[in-house]
Amino acid sequence: MNKYKKFENGIILNVKIIPKSQNDLIVGWEENILKIRLNAVPEKGKANRALINLLSKRLKISKTRISLISGETSRQKRVYFHNISFKELDSRLQDWV
Repeated sequence: MNKYKKFENGIILNVKIIPKSQNDLIVGWEENILKIRLNAVPEKGKANRALINLLSKRLKISKTRISLISGETSRQKRVYFHNISFKELDSRLQDWV
């Protein structure tokens, strides 16, 4: 299985979050899933918003180009990055993974 899945005009990334962590951190790859620690609690969408904020800030991608497409109430999530190539996303992730 690939880390990235092309979908329409963007890329889907599988993410596993660990909420209620000490700080927000992109930990690294676990198989083909990006593991991320979030300080936010998993209630009322707080962890989901924190995930989008972290990815936007670290990868320098507008929040409007990042969507959660599945896993709203799960630690396993699928995140869609609009209008980005494999190469560009991978390059941006390399700085943090």
